[in-house]
Amino acid sequence: MTRRPNILYLMTDQHRADWLGCTGHPVVKTPNIDGLAARGTRFSRFHVTSPVCMPNRGAIFTGRYPSVNGLRHNGLPLPANAATFVDVLRDAGYGTATIGKSHLQPFGKAPAVRAGEPHIANPAIPEAIKPDGHNYDLEHPDNYDAGGQFDFPTPYYGFDHVRMVTSHSDECGGHYLQWLRGQTNDWAALRDRKNQLPHDYVCPQAYRTALPEELYPTFYIRDEANAYLRSQQDEEAPFFAFVSFPDPHHPFTPPGRYWDMYSPEQFSVDLPFEAHRNPPPQLLAWRDMLENGVQPENQQQPFMASEQALKEAMALTAGMTTMIDDAIGDILKTLDEIGQAENTVVIMNADHGDYMGAFSLLLKGPFAHMSVNRVPFIWADPTLAGRGAADGLAASLDIAPTLIERLGLTPYYGMQGRSFLNQLEGGEPARDFVLIEHEENKVYPGLKERPNMRHLITDSHRMTVYKNLDFGELYDLKNDPDETHNLWNNPAAATVKSDMMFRLSQAMLDAIERSPWPKRFA
Repeated sequence: MTRRPNILYLMTDQHRADWLGCTGHPVVKTPNIDGLAARGTRFSRFHVTSPVCMPNRGAIFTGRYPSVNGLRHNGLPLPANAATFVDVLRDAGYGTATIGKSHLQPFGKAPAVRAGEPHIANPAIPEAIKPDGHNYDLEHPDNYDAGGQFDFPTPYYGFDHVRMVTSHSDECGGHYLQWLRGQTNDWAALRDRKNQLPHDYVCPQAYRTALPEELYPTFYIRDEANAYLRSQQDEEAPFFAFVSFPDPHHPFTPPGRYWDMYSPEQFSVDLPFEAHRNPPPQLLAWRDMLENGVQPENQQQPFMASEQALKEAMALTAGMTTMIDDAIGDILKTLDEIGQAENTVVIMNADHGDYMGAFSLLLKGPFAHMSVNRVPFIWADPTLAGRGAADGLAASLDIAPTLIERLGLTPYYGMQGRSFLNQLEGGEPARDFVLIEHEENKVYPGLKERPNMRHLITDSHRMTVYKNLDFGELYDLKNDPDETHNLWNNPAAATVKSDMMFRLSQAMLDAIERSPWPKRFA
């Protein structure tokens, strides 16, 4: 190679690790992603740093824990003074682009809340951190109400080229919505739930969108990604392109042929609620809601569903997943056509998982399980021989230092992730534990206050502790890989529990802020 390689980072949203052909799913077809895995390295135990959209994305881009970088839960922005690995690449001469869902700032109209907490503040000095004067509403819907295209100020956390897509499914906003308005005068009617196409599905949030495939956000992102790649064809500088799809996140709205590409009868619920031997309070509360016919008013809250509804959600999620795979195939074809396939590292990842039937649940929430904590991660590198499956532990916190080391650049001080480049080259894993920080911004059924949790995952166990609550979780992953028997109060597990508590305390001590580097005072 005559220059540093390009980086193409492909991200899906709310996508379980085992929902790809290459990770063993018996039904879902993902030939293009499978092809990446075949020529690269697929991690089988890759974990989030937080199982929630915004804090995990913040951890990916900063290489720092949510409790340190400031983006601790949905509804908070990543502070403008937070360095990102994209800043490092940009400083090294890379062209930088984010196309699709960024979600480093809130994109909803409703103000963020912390239910159950009093808000008492000095009107003159309201926060412990003084206002920095930066605009944290750049992903807010109001910016995209006007015609044309919102002139997005850059650099945006290191990105010079921005094509913003906010929200999910056929309800997406941002630059996509401005583009959609220019494609058809019927754009609002096509997205109106009253005009959805006929279907007989009973699954909540299953909507058969009238929006045709060519107008769906996934294909807008595909086309914008292809346009950006073609614009880089004759550039001397390498590029970093972050291409982020809002699917297969709920609501379940695959367009056109993707709606009935899969049938609910092809799927099964292998881990129903009854499989858990001693369910925690939130799981019991969700079960009570199902039995009483209660659906959460907030469509972002997880819920328990009937077997038929779960199978329908699976079929529709499979359709959205194959739709993304088709788009990725077109992007990879463009990469080859511009002559950059042999000079581009391609990464495929998801920001977090989905219960997708685990204990009869859908979506994600303050109940830890591998279905939401583990995500797909593939690294296809033209200079590294494909290693097949890498079985050691790794985490999204580690992506930033790995990319920086791979490109021969120098990281900034205070980065907390561990580079797994050695693992990509066939060596040992960089870590023997994963610490997951999980803070929510609202109270959930079965819990008395806003959940704030820490999960520790080792080769053999998963432990979860809750702030201000007198229960916890401990699972033996070797003998109980589905996490169905909580050993927290089991006397036979007392020694393991004590050891895990010590390791958790050490992991949390290691996760404290290290920046800034001390300077000599004059």
